[in-house]
Amino acid sequence: MGNILAIVGRPNVGKSTFFNRLTGRRHAIVDPTSGVTRDRHYGKADWNGVEFSVIDTGGFIIGSEDVFEREIHRQVKLAIDEADVILFMLDVRAGLTSMDEDIANTLRGTHKKVFLVANKADNARIANESGEFFALGFEDIYAVSSINGSGTGDLLDEVVKEFSKKDEPEDPDIPKFAVVGRPNVGKSSLINALLGDMRNIVTAIPGTTRDTINSRYKGYGFDFLLVDTAGIRRKKKIHENIEFYSVLRSIRAIEESDVCLIMVDATLGFESQDMNIFHLIQKNRKGVVMLVNKWDLVEKKTNTHKEFLRIITDQIAPFKDVPVIFTSVIEKQRIYKTLETAHEVFQNRKQKISTAKLNNILLPILNQNPPPLYKGKQISFKYITQLRTAYPSFVFFCNLPQYIKDPYKRYVENQIREHFNFKGVPVEIYFRKK
Repeated sequence: MGNILAIVGRPNVGKSTFFNRLTGRRHAIVDPTSGVTRDRHYGKADWNGVEFSVIDTGGFIIGSEDVFEREIHRQVKLAIDEADVILFMLDVRAGLTSMDEDIANTLRGTHKKVFLVANKADNARIANESGEFFALGFEDIYAVSSINGSGTGDLLDEVVKEFSKKDEPEDPDIPKFAVVGRPNVGKSSLINALLGDMRNIVTAIPGTTRDTINSRYKGYGFDFLLVDTAGIRRKKKIHENIEFYSVLRSIRAIEESDVCLIMVDATLGFESQDMNIFHLIQKNRKGVVMLVNKWDLVEKKTNTHKEFLRIITDQIAPFKDVPVIFTSVIEKQRIYKTLETAHEVFQNRKQKISTAKLNNILLPILNQNPPPLYKGKQISFKYITQLRTAYPSFVFFCNLPQYIKDPYKRYVENQIREHFNFKGVPVEIYFRKK
C-alpha cells in the first residue's frame, strides 16, 4: 500500500517550500500552470528508507474571501479522505488566524494522524513563539523551517512511524495490472473487452471513471487483478475537486501495481502528459507495457508502426526497452497480446539472476571495457550481486565507485538487458566500494 502525506493549511504558510524540501523539487505528475488556481504538486520522498508520496494541496481559487475559504475546506476534506498522514501547516511569524482555526475544526473530526507544524521558525527565538498554537487543541507542535530545514528531521521521524502502523488489506496473491493514461484513451473499454461485460460505465466523456475499480481476470491460463483508473489530466484541465480526488487514486493505483499498461491515443500522438505518466511509472520502478490505442483510425494514413515506434522510443530514452503494442480496443485488435505481454513483463520484474551467473557473464565484459581512466586511475570490478528487492536491482563492487559516471552506468544497464530479459522493467544499478 502506498503511503500518502498531505500538506494542508491556508495560503502563504510555506506548504510548497516544504514540499520542495521533501521531494527535492522532483517533477510532479500534474504540470504546474499559472492562473487563478494555485498549483497542486505531487512528488516522491524518502526518509530513512521509507518511501512515501507527498501532496501539496494548493489549488485554492483566488476570489472573494468566502470562495477562498470554501475551496480551502474542500481541499482539506479531500486530503482527509485520501491521505494516510496529514501535516497541518501554520505560519509562526503571522500567528494564529481565524482561517487556521476553521481548518483545525475540520481536522479534529478525522481519524487520520494530524501533525501540527509551525513553519518559518528560522531560529530558536521565533520557534518559542509557536506555543500559541496549543490553543488549537492538538497534542504536539513541531517547529520547523522550510527554508533552512531545521526541525524537519524530528518531524519526519514521527511521520514515518505512522506509516508503519497502517493496517494492510488482504489482497489476493496475484499480479496487479494498472490501466493508466490520459482521459478518454480507452482504459475502461479495454477492461470491458477483456472481461466481456459492462463492468465499468464507458462513455466518450473524458473523466467518466471517477475512481479506481479492481476486476479479477481469470481465464486462458491467466489470473490477475485489473485496476481501472481515472484519466490523469493536465492541471489546467482539472476544474472539479473530484478530479483531484481521481488523480490521487490514479497515483495510488500506479504505486500499488506490479505492471502498468499505459494507454496512448494514436490520433493525438505521444504527448507530454503521456511522458509524465511514463516517468511516474519508471520512478516507482513498476513494469510497463505501452498500448497505442485507436490504431485503426490512423494506420491507413502516413503513420506507420515503425515511425510511431521511433518517435516513442526517442522520447522515453534512455529507458527504451519497453514493449509497445498497437491496439484497437473497439476492433479488439491485439487485446490478448496485451495480456500475454503484461504477464511476461511481470515475470521479468520478479526474476532473480544467480550471483554466479552474473559474475561469469558480466565481470569479463566490464573489466575488458572499463570506464575511462580518472586522474590516471583504472577502475576494476570485483563482484556483482542482485539485491532482494521487489524490482531488479544490482550492486557492482569495484575499487573506485565514485568515479563512475552516468554514461558508463547506462552501458552497464545495456549489458544487463542484452544478456538477461528485463524488457519492460526499470533496472536499478548501484556501484559500491569493495
